Amino acid sequence: MADTYDVIVLGSGPGGYVAAIRAAQLGLKTAIVERERLGGICLNWGCIPTKALLRSAEVLHQMKNAKDYGLAAENITADLDAVVKRSRGVADKLNQGVTHLMKKNKITVHMGTGKLVAPGKLEVTGEKGTETLEAKHIIIATGARARELPKAKSDGERIWTYRHAMTPKEMPNKLLVIGSGAIGIEFASFYNDMGADVTVVEMMDRIVPVEDADVSAFLEKQLTKQGIKIQTKANIGAIEKSADHLKVTIKDKDGKEEAVEFSHVIVAIGIVPNVENIGLEDLGIEPDKKFFIKIDELGRTNVKGVWAIGDCVEGPWLAHKASHEGVTAAEAIAQELGNTEVHPHPLDRRNIPGCTYCHPQVASVGLTEAKAKEAGYELKVGTFPFIGNGKAIALGEPEGFIKTVFDAKTGELLGAHMIGAEVTELIQGYVVGKTLETTEAELIASVFPHPTLSEMMHEATLAAFGRAIHI
Repeated sequence: MADTYDVIVLGSGPGGYVAAIRAAQLGLKTAIVERERLGGICLNWGCIPTKALLRSAEVLHQMKNAKDYGLAAENITADLDAVVKRSRGVADKLNQGVTHLMKKNKITVHMGTGKLVAPGKLEVTGEKGTETLEAKHIIIATGARARELPKAKSDGERIWTYRHAMTPKEMPNKLLVIGSGAIGIEFASFYNDMGADVTVVEMMDRIVPVEDADVSAFLEKQLTKQGIKIQTKANIGAIEKSADHLKVTIKDKDGKEEAVEFSHVIVAIGIVPNVENIGLEDLGIEPDKKFFIKIDELGRTNVKGVWAIGDCVEGPWLAHKASHEGVTAAEAIAQELGNTEVHPHPLDRRNIPGCTYCHPQVASVGLTEAKAKEAGYELKVGTFPFIGNGKAIALGEPEGFIKTVFDAKTGELLGAHMIGAEVTELIQGYVVGKTLETTEAELIASVFPHPTLSEMMHEATLAAFGRAIHI
């Protein structure tokens, strides 16, 4: 007889395991199916271990610049194997944490590959052979994988995806990063700090193209100052592999082609949803135009009882967005099963923050200035530089700025964009403000502690209305 549940979650990444925990909290009999390691890509191969790598690079950067702080540090070296070992240790510790959370919340874990075989039925092939599970509701949280460049198929030797870049067999001496989104820029920043000669190629007209144009321009200037070579409006042509290098043809913005030798290439050009071979076609579950699973505002697919969340559905493809969708779907399922105490709300994508953990950091939420203008808003825009903030100067981190975008007619905060030290922590203040539908009046009336970097959030708001104090 098949094991029967209220909810089965297929995939245990930050969307899947959070959905399972919330479902269990709501009293639903819950199971989770995972083919590799609990925690999914984010915890094991993405967000967490990359931040551990970047932290090591940040410490190395500070040590090399110790004299700026009145300190002396000599013969500074980096042990790549030790840095990677620390990163894997961090991932392992958090994997154990998720395992504990499953036990604590009485969630049954089935290790294996899952496939939908009928509405409410999931076949799992794994350590127990093949078993069929049944549930009133199934949440698909299968995530995504790195998109491959047809002319640069990853081999783990010289052509890498993010997974190879996190556990390198050797240190690149001359590295090409294809793509300048968050993943590409983070690895470019890491390997540059570790001593590699790094080049970034981006086909769009600027790096981190989803960010505000002013942030993109400032980041390019800072990365170039650090020694990273950046080519925008550029395309990759032929890639010739040999035993000890790659010869890559790069076509620049003027159409000029040049063959350049690199020791390694990281391909960071986006993701592909993991939707193959899990039974979607057999059940008639509809994809969108980019092959992501089509859902409604609460996560329902077009097939009753089947839900989808995270990187296998519409973006932005971020761990915190997946977690939020997991909670929403779990609460909507509980509501359908008769719980009148939960009130799930659709996700407002305008309030999802984005963070890039390079040096300097980048963070944003809401509309860029250009997008707000395209939407027809009359704007008030304020910018405040890090150099005007006492804490930033004391930290030795005076490079950066905070930019706010307001609706001139209503005072609504439409967007906020930051670049500089610790902005990935600061951005949440604006996220809370946007979620509470704040206007400039509340932000101006708020008291910000001194001395902190957060004071710049106040000043950037004041600047939009001609009231900045320290500039």
